[in-house]
Amino acid sequence: MSNVSNLNQFRKAKTRDDKRAEADANAVKFGRTKAQRDLEKARAAKARRDLDGKSTT
Repeated sequence: MSNVSNLNQFRKAKTRDDKRAEADANAVKFGRTKAQRDLEKARAAKARRDLDGKSTT
């Protein structure tokens, strides 16, 4: 005699795995590391400070 399987569990698990795989692929394709984000933020802040220092108002 075989065991009873809940097909909804398998379907939901497959959907979760597919979404996780897609998210991982997007992270590789579009994502940036924390160091890259911090560097970009620091450069933007420095550019803003430099621009503010040169204003004559």
